Amino acid sequence: MISGFGRCILSTLTFTGLLLNGVANAHEVEGLRLWSGPESTRVVLDLSAPTPYRIFSLDNPYRVVIDLTDTRAAQATSLPGGRGFVVGVRTGVQPQGELRVVLDVNQRVNPQSFVLEPNDVYGHRLVIDLTPTDDAPVVKRAPRVDRTGGRAIVIAIDAGHGGDDPGATGSRGVHEKDVVLGIARSLTAEIEAQSGMKPVLVRDGDYYLPHRERMGRARRAEADLFVSIHADAFRDSRVRGATVYVLSEQGATDEAALRLAERENASDLIGGVSLADKDELLAMVLLDLSQSAAISASAAIGDRVIKRLGSVATIRKSQIQQAPFLVLKSPDIPSILIETAYISNPSEELALKTAGYQRSLARAIHDGIVDYFRDNPPADSYFALNPPPQRQSPVQHLISRGETLSGIAQHYNVSLPILKQVNSLSGDVIRIGQVLSIPAG
Repeated sequence: MISGFGRCILSTLTFTGLLLNGVANAHEVEGLRLWSGPESTRVVLDLSAPTPYRIFSLDNPYRVVIDLTDTRAAQATSLPGGRGFVVGVRTGVQPQGELRVVLDVNQRVNPQSFVLEPNDVYGHRLVIDLTPTDDAPVVKRAPRVDRTGGRAIVIAIDAGHGGDDPGATGSRGVHEKDVVLGIARSLTAEIEAQSGMKPVLVRDGDYYLPHRERMGRARRAEADLFVSIHADAFRDSRVRGATVYVLSEQGATDEAALRLAERENASDLIGGVSLADKDELLAMVLLDLSQSAAISASAAIGDRVIKRLGSVATIRKSQIQQAPFLVLKSPDIPSILIETAYISNPSEELALKTAGYQRSLARAIHDGIVDYFRDNPPADSYFALNPPPQRQSPVQHLISRGETLSGIAQHYNVSLPILKQVNSLSGDVIRIGQVLSIPAG
């Protein structure tokens, strides 16, 4: 089950040094890293420069082979065992001077590769994602049914970035991939506790998933909503606040063109209908109807989430924003992307790393989602039969530079002693990034 993901395992490996009798090679492999997720294994080769390569698979036994042209390994260190689908790693030199890396795998896998440019943390990288082949057995998951009747509404919760993609990084070294995973886990707990809802946590560990795989996991879970959680950054550290995005018109047009081009080979359904046997005009109409409905629902959900987030965070943009983010392009699942705060803002960076603020954001997102499905329940859902009561939004205040406890009490027209009592404060000292719960005046 996706919601039962184990934590990923990070293993840093280095190659056995292979010196070609004093002959200098144009390229070096400086290291090899593995991330093991629940449904895929990522292999990353750190390279001294972009390197020509080829990848192929072999059976009996199962192996994935990577040949790198005019390349040698950089360090004389033996290889330890593998992780995930990889049970071992071997290297050797081919007669043509190629460095061959052999990944011994425990089942037939589909290797997909791409090259990444250097960033602030890593240099050139060759990335190989290993996933089970299409002939692997697939277990169909039936939607959970609440004991009081009606199916559970499924919410797919996606923590952005992960693994060797840290996302944005604050001035104090806080990584976006870490804080958004904390928020996603807190939101998962909130959804799990909500009668008539079921969470699916797309990423539950420090590993990277391609954007289309994130979408694919939501579709395989038959999700009613896809929520992608991020933390923004900007060159001006004063910028702060939350923003909610839905798919733009251009993003929808690009995705429709891609889906049309691939419809004859697609085995999945769009809005419950196969496009494989439809002519181009009818397929386009069906796609357009499904995508328009998904974007409309996304905007309505996003509006409810913004209203709830306003009780615990500064709102950067009070209106729904549109952008062609790839993870929002599912044509039949309402999808929103939430930039919860600016990690480049020192106050918000401090707050984002605290479990309390992560829980506050998660509760606000949860309440916004519930608000929408309370008023727009799927006909066969638990919510249609048992609408949940509306939960009062708690007012919470994120402390910024220059604020005082007495000034905050005066602003909200509450007693200073009561404000201290609610927040378990023994004195008047507060810190930037701290979150205070504001009692009713």
